[in-house]
Amino acid sequence: MTPTPLTGAVMAPLYGDMQATALLSEEAVAAHMVAFEIALARATEAAGLTESGSADAIAAALDGFDADLTGLGQGTASAGVPVPALVAQLRGACGDAGQALHWGATSQDVVDTATAMALRDVLDLYAGRISVLIDALQQQSEAFGDVVMGGRTRSQVATPITFGMRIATWAAPLIALEAELPALKARIARVQFGGAAGNNLAVAPHGADIAATLASELGLGAAVQWHGDRSAVMAVGAWVGRLTAALAKMAGDLILMGRSEAAEGKAGKGGGSSTMPQKSNPVASEAIVTLNAYATALNPMLAMAASPAEERDGGRWAMEWFALPQILIAGAAALRHGADLVATLQAFPENMARMLDANGGAIMSEAASFALAAHMPRAEAQTLVKDALKLVNGQGKTLTEALSEIGPDGIDWVQILDPRQAIAPSQAQAKAIFANRTNSLEETK
Repeated sequence: MTPTPLTGAVMAPLYGDMQATALLSEEAVAAHMVAFEIALARATEAAGLTESGSADAIAAALDGFDADLTGLGQGTASAGVPVPALVAQLRGACGDAGQALHWGATSQDVVDTATAMALRDVLDLYAGRISVLIDALQQQSEAFGDVVMGGRTRSQVATPITFGMRIATWAAPLIALEAELPALKARIARVQFGGAAGNNLAVAPHGADIAATLASELGLGAAVQWHGDRSAVMAVGAWVGRLTAALAKMAGDLILMGRSEAAEGKAGKGGGSSTMPQKSNPVASEAIVTLNAYATALNPMLAMAASPAEERDGGRWAMEWFALPQILIAGAAALRHGADLVATLQAFPENMARMLDANGGAIMSEAASFALAAHMPRAEAQTLVKDALKLVNGQGKTLTEALSEIGPDGIDWVQILDPRQAIAPSQAQAKAIFANRTNSLEETK
């Protein structure tokens, strides 16, 4: 047990993600805050509010500047945010030019904009990973496109599908999430500049111009202040929650497929037991399930933070700092494990075939009833199939044998009850799923 399962030395290799953690680290966010202050100096100078040349002097003085994080911590303990302490450090480094720093901004402008920059970088990380993952899923779906297995509904064997189709269904929600990502990134990667109470009173009437220059300098979208509108932050958390849910569906299916009594497939390296030599535990799949639960549980905290009191609210705002980085790291870790699972995916067709043959091939009962419905009313057809199943269960016949015995003449039951009949419609379904991705990517170009 550890208070830092996403970042600690013992648990983070399983539940954490080094790249996402680095992008969200205190060092990275502090660097974004410094970048904000430099960009603000340029924006206020361009608006004629600060002395000409001050922005270049500030940029030169802060080239390679590393904030004293301990000092920022002490400042946070006093002010509730690190910005006053940071501005003091920056002014100390800039000398006389430092008087042009932080002109017209409030602490939340600095923190929110730095957060937006960090989120932009993390979403770029996600974009690369999700693209690679979907590519891999499509390759595996095609590779296993003619491997027939028993489809299951409500935990019971239903009708045959292909393993390739099941893999495609894993990809379907990821394809939708990938398509939404550019708009999500544009929604959150916006500059925050509203000043003390959100109306830029200290720099009026230049607030909008300063915000636009800030956005251009920082590579963000220009926007009206969003101190009291946290919907974009909620949208990021919800998107990651949906991502981990999609990955947990895949992981959960793999756990079920790998059960000892089924052994239809597996993925991942597997983990050994401390006492049972025969076991190979689905560690990566289990980690994804855990990470999904964690990200899902944290999202309500973002919802609580989204109703700040009046113009700005320090208490609810801080809830985002507790929840958002953890959600993002959990999502990145789930993606990392998902890629490993897909890369190591294995199927065991002989075990899948055993399930298809179970109970005399009863898995094809639906196909039998529809074939009979061409010769008699459907209700009668279903009754006849039930009678055939009684022979299967009572006399050990196959469904083909039973229907050949009691059904009408002229029906090729060997062909109709062949589970391989599921290959063509399953492949069509998988192809349609990945065609959605092709269409959505073309629309975003």
